[in-house]
Amino acid sequence: MAALSSTSRGCVIEHSTPIILQLTELEFAYPERPLFKDFSASIAAGVSLIRGGDGVGKSSLLRLLAGQLPAQRGQLILKGIALEQQPELYRQQLFYGDPQALAAAHDQCSPDAYFANVAARYPQFDSAYLAELIVQLGLSPHMGKTLYMLSTGIKRKVWLAAAFASGAALTLLDDPYAALDQTSIRAVLHILKSFSGQTQRAIVYSHYEQAAGLGLASVIDLGD
Repeated sequence: MAALSSTSRGCVIEHSTPIILQLTELEFAYPERPLFKDFSASIAAGVSLIRGGDGVGKSSLLRLLAGQLPAQRGQLILKGIALEQQPELYRQQLFYGDPQALAAAHDQCSPDAYFANVAARYPQFDSAYLAELIVQLGLSPHMGKTLYMLSTGIKRKVWLAAAFASGAALTLLDDPYAALDQTSIRAVLHILKSFSGQTQRAIVYSHYEQAAGLGLASVIDLGD
């Protein structure tokens, strides 16, 4: 385990795996309150958790990492690509999005059509792995339907399957268990565990607690 790194809101615990994303002196504040000041961290390959209670900034931090919220100061470097200098190349290496917005944009499509759209954007998209994910997440009975016919939970599983199969160097998941039943939550946890030994990809997800038995490359604890 690498040395503990202090941050303004918590700490990052890192393991000795390749660094995928480097945050340096990140600063961000909403008009009504500051969130991050001089926030530095290293996100290693494998699975990392952004932990914290409601309203502490988990979703905001994910949006900052995705380049959807502009940081007021600091630098984000994803596999050698700096967001500030090469924003398009930076974003091409990551998978992130609001599943509700993504579902709305593809509401008239089948899951297969949505997956084809994602595959066209990510050169490392793994179709063979996607087929496994469809089975693991119980999506097989829904593949012939259009997205607008599906429940919120099923739509989220379609989005999660695309995220895991994308092959993106950085995959950002805002509460991947939301709207899922217990069987689906266990399936997602099993999938996350399978990424624990990754050396080329970083999966970063947010939640209020650390799942038992899930090996993590790092934890960013934003407090309660």
